[in-house]
Amino acid sequence: MKKFLSLLLLLPATSFAAPQITEQILANGLKILVQEDHRSPVVVSQVWYKVGSSYEPNGITGISHMLEHTMFKGTDKHPAGEFSRIIAENGGEENAFTGQDYTAYFQTMTASKLAVSFELEADRMRYLHILPEELKKELEVVTEERRMRTEDNPQAKMAEQFAAMAYTSSPYKNPIIGWQTDIAAYTAPDLQAWYQRWYAPNNATLVVVGDVKTADVFALAQQYFGELKTSEIVPLKPQKESPQLGVRKMVVKAPAKLPSVLLAYHVPTLKTAENESEAYALEVLAGVLDGGNSARLSSSLIRGKQVAVAASAGYNLTSRLDDLFELEGTPAEGKTVWDVEAALKQEIAQLQTKLIEPAELQRIKAQVLASEVFQRDSNFYQAMQLGMLETVGLGWQKVSDYAPKLNQVTAEQVRNVARKYLIDDHLNIAYLEPQKMDTLKK
Repeated sequence: MKKFLSLLLLLPATSFAAPQITEQILANGLKILVQEDHRSPVVVSQVWYKVGSSYEPNGITGISHMLEHTMFKGTDKHPAGEFSRIIAENGGEENAFTGQDYTAYFQTMTASKLAVSFELEADRMRYLHILPEELKKELEVVTEERRMRTEDNPQAKMAEQFAAMAYTSSPYKNPIIGWQTDIAAYTAPDLQAWYQRWYAPNNATLVVVGDVKTADVFALAQQYFGELKTSEIVPLKPQKESPQLGVRKMVVKAPAKLPSVLLAYHVPTLKTAENESEAYALEVLAGVLDGGNSARLSSSLIRGKQVAVAASAGYNLTSRLDDLFELEGTPAEGKTVWDVEAALKQEIAQLQTKLIEPAELQRIKAQVLASEVFQRDSNFYQAMQLGMLETVGLGWQKVSDYAPKLNQVTAEQVRNVARKYLIDDHLNIAYLEPQKMDTLKK
């Protein structure tokens, strides 16, 4: 890896140039993005809808995720279960995912079977059946999913409670899967209304990456999606987070083996920053702290001071709204969450007072860019990038900006964003206090 990274520094900027992507918009508003990749006879097809948990009002939190589940429950042409069976019979794989800012459905198939994917996705884009009896089954599935992934997972439980504290007016305060009281109260009309409002060609992007000819993809898309009716998409009201007025802290008690501490600062993203260079600087800052074994958290807190057995940092560059810059740590034996908190804050203070050395900055950039190069070997990842950028409102063209904009980040810019955003007035802290398994009810 080290040898590869040193070679990577010598590669010209054109090495990171984005592949050729072609766009077409149908008369009904469906945007189609095609990227040809003929290295293997496979195609990835993804349909992205501009709706996720951040679109949901109180009372129906998680309904976007619930609708994702019901999208496999059938239409007039394809009864429940037929979608997955047909994809499997044609040698394909399929699934879906919901995020804060999007819901997406995908298939990976032999390129010659792309029409099968299009026919099924077009059918359920406008003709889904949401039946009370099917909803009842999926309510049980989602309730169990929430129990396993959140209720019985102390880190996830802390993260959920933490988001509800860290955000006051931003819809990011709600979990993607929804609050259990809301999940239990969904009705078929609730989901039908949500489906009719958001699932339409003029609120979707179709992304195709693989062994295809662009003209053929556009012709197939017109054939299967071209006659679908539009919906009136009413833009969301502004949903900005209210300014924070001081440090917020909380303790989360949950059955767990080890304590941990979570720190997070309110920061802008590429979509919300007045100057997009700040977002790229925050991306580099995250890499400086947690960009592999040689990054600062690992070398200082874990191997150096031995104050933590685990430490991480994270930042989501492409969120639709302002997000959080997060740091998390688990104390080593004999240490406390306050020791870890102090050590994490010390790392931030160093970034605010001392410029990163050129060699370290270059190494972090090379590591981030190397990861980008490796990920481009995946058709699925390339389609994900295009779909996500388009759906959050940045535009798929941003895919070619990442490498050059990251390379332009200076040590001064990293120090400046640390000084501007990683301050106490933007800080939220949560402490996980482990409880014995029989102390709290599940």
